[in-house]
Amino acid sequence: MSFGDLVKDLRIGQKKTLRQFCLDHGHDPSNWSKLERGVTAPPRDEKTLERWARQLGLKPGTPQWQEFMDLADMARGEIPQYVLDDEELLKKLPAFFRTVRGAELSEKELDELIRKVKEAHSPNERKGKVSG
Repeated sequence: MSFGDLVKDLRIGQKKTLRQFCLDHGHDPSNWSKLERGVTAPPRDEKTLERWARQLGLKPGTPQWQEFMDLADMARGEIPQYVLDDEELLKKLPAFFRTVRGAELSEKELDELIRKVKEAHSPNERKGKVSG
């Protein structure tokens, strides 16, 4: 799922048209439409993203909140900051990239990569870095 798809699904889940949602929250409908269609990347500003997440009905610290933030990073072509801050996980990225390109990992390497990704993605394991 893309960031734009998630934003659109959340808005529709509120049973609001694009124009009504924008009117309620002070957004420009043309720009919001571009965001939902993936024409415009989400902003880097964390406060803006947090405000949008709340407007879309997400609660800080939930898996849906983190997915929203992760998809925003990916839509900008960036690696989430919590991954960059974790030296051990950062060392695993080359193995991940090899896997994505189709190179084989040993079972041990794959298990270790999965473990580190799960740890880094768990809000409780991120050294209290849950937004809110």
